[in-house]
Amino acid sequence: MLRHLLFLSFLTSALPAADEFSLVPAQECRPRNGLPNFLAKATTAGADIKIGYLGGSITAQPGWRPKTLAHFQKAYPQAKFSEINAAIGGTGSDLGVFRLKQDVLNHKPDLLFVEFAVNDSGASPEQIFRCMEGIVRQTWKTLPECDICFVYTLTESLAPAMIDGKFQRPASAMEKIADHYGIPTIHMGMEVAKLAKEGRLVWKAPLPKTAEEKKALEGKVVFAPDSVHPHPDTGHELYLAAVVRSLEPIKTASKSPAPHTLAAPFIASNYEQAGMQPITAATLSSGFKHLDPKTDDFGKRWAGRMTTLHKGTQPGDTITFKFKGTRCAIFDLVGPDCGQIIITLDDKPSRIAPRFDAYCTYHRLSTLLIGLDLEDKVHTVKLEIHPEQPDKAAILAKNGNKIDKPERFNATAFYPGAILLVGEVVR
Repeated sequence: MLRHLLFLSFLTSALPAADEFSLVPAQECRPRNGLPNFLAKATTAGADIKIGYLGGSITAQPGWRPKTLAHFQKAYPQAKFSEINAAIGGTGSDLGVFRLKQDVLNHKPDLLFVEFAVNDSGASPEQIFRCMEGIVRQTWKTLPECDICFVYTLTESLAPAMIDGKFQRPASAMEKIADHYGIPTIHMGMEVAKLAKEGRLVWKAPLPKTAEEKKALEGKVVFAPDSVHPHPDTGHELYLAAVVRSLEPIKTASKSPAPHTLAAPFIASNYEQAGMQPITAATLSSGFKHLDPKTDDFGKRWAGRMTTLHKGTQPGDTITFKFKGTRCAIFDLVGPDCGQIIITLDDKPSRIAPRFDAYCTYHRLSTLLIGLDLEDKVHTVKLEIHPEQPDKAAILAKNGNKIDKPERFNATAFYPGAILLVGEVVR
């Protein structure tokens, strides 16, 4: 939903000035080295092919993801296709690079689509380089025969550059990594931008139901209910068509299948070493309880992403650990009953981080940043539940939400599930 856009790129630095980064000319498909391994296997009778979809809420929708999967099955009936759905709403490449192994690579895809051009809109180009290159290098280091394709989506707020003939900033940054590694890219929003420029697109509206409503549109296409997440029957059909069109030039560019080899890095500080450790790699005080998905219904809801989800409720409950590396965060949940966390990194002054925001009328996946661009040495972390709740009523009011049942909100809970590291935990 639209609310997810407010949580884009939760571990990023500020954007540079507009004149510091050149936007790439808009082009629906840049085939580069194509998808030779995937296409060769797709034409093999009896082949079992897995397609990974790593992205945000636009990929999580019943839209371009299942539509393209169905297209491949129809186009190559001699093979059997299945998906690895690794989409999480409201998250960008700066979480994707950490969860890549668990959510994608462990399932051994033959083709990996990466969709973060919308959710990375708050990230600096350098941060996008680090994350996207980390995704590429991790993939080809683990599965050298897996082909990769970057796909870009569009929202109304990101459309002005596209309408002017340029990719939006995140897609332009991703093109640098695609160029470096010969990865094909598809901008699924080219036709969307064209329709908008011609005045034939309605960015935000429900789909017309009556004859009168359809007539009032005068041939215009209704893109999405919120200007972001396309209607499956309209916006996502435009996305599907872009992929189908792009497959032809990609086929032409695809030469003999062969394992991918890793070139020298595009950026030395890329996140090839990014990974996720269970929260049990840390020392948790006795107040934290494991929400075992086998016995706990709430824990079961998140088992696909967090197998060691814990819950702490009492002020003073702590988590401590040491790590050697340059970046650290906690993969957790935020929600109505969450409070604040006191973060202490090494000998630096402690800081307080809320685990509650204006959309916390429900629980959702999030991350808690501990440290970024750190010296590559051993660091010590202490997390402690703060005794005071944030002003939840005031925070909710910023988005027009209210406390419905006080008992749902009156708590200081913390739900850690994993440690996200560029580095390793030190025992």
